[in-house]
Amino acid sequence: MKALLKAIGFILLSAFVFATGFLLWARSHGFSARAQPTALEQAVARRVRLLAMPETARERSNSIAATPVAIREGLRHYADHCAVCHANDGSGNTDMGKGLYPRPPDMRLPATQELTDGEIFYIIENGIRFTGMPAWAPGTPEGEAESWKLVHFIRHLPELRPEELEDMEELNPISMEQLRQQLEQERLLESEPPQPAPAPARLHEHGERSR
Repeated sequence: MKALLKAIGFILLSAFVFATGFLLWARSHGFSARAQPTALEQAVARRVRLLAMPETARERSNSIAATPVAIREGLRHYADHCAVCHANDGSGNTDMGKGLYPRPPDMRLPATQELTDGEIFYIIENGIRFTGMPAWAPGTPEGEAESWKLVHFIRHLPELRPEELEDMEELNPISMEQLRQQLEQERLLESEPPQPAPAPARLHEHGERSR
């Protein structure tokens, strides 16, 4: 009994020391979304994500055939909805992505490409808690089909061609910076005084215009 009490006391003391050290570190460093998650945080997050995902979801097969048309439709959907955070090339190197914690992964790398189709589909549909990844499931068969096409396009990211990137730029929605510039130009135009109309030429007595 005495040994058990000592063990419990040691655990409580260790937890207190850890919590105190963590609070002191937090007070001196703060919590910023600009920071890069540590390797330990990333490993724990991946493990928790795996545990939170139902086994049946991980084993689901893509219900949409990987045809060029499906990949193209996935590209269009991705460019319009996903690229603002994940970038057209899947690198995550965007202004929005840099401000998230953790930052969006480079989906061309094995950490994403080695996930099963079911895992990628589940993340698209349900999001990831405590990250910037929202849940996109509208709860309709059409919505699920769009998500499965996105899975095909994410698989295609490592082989993305330059002409596809050019097409995606045309499909991207207007950015916040572009919107700001557009509004600024409109305000400048509104603040400019109207230019007076040119005065009509005077006529002489015989109806000839003055020179």
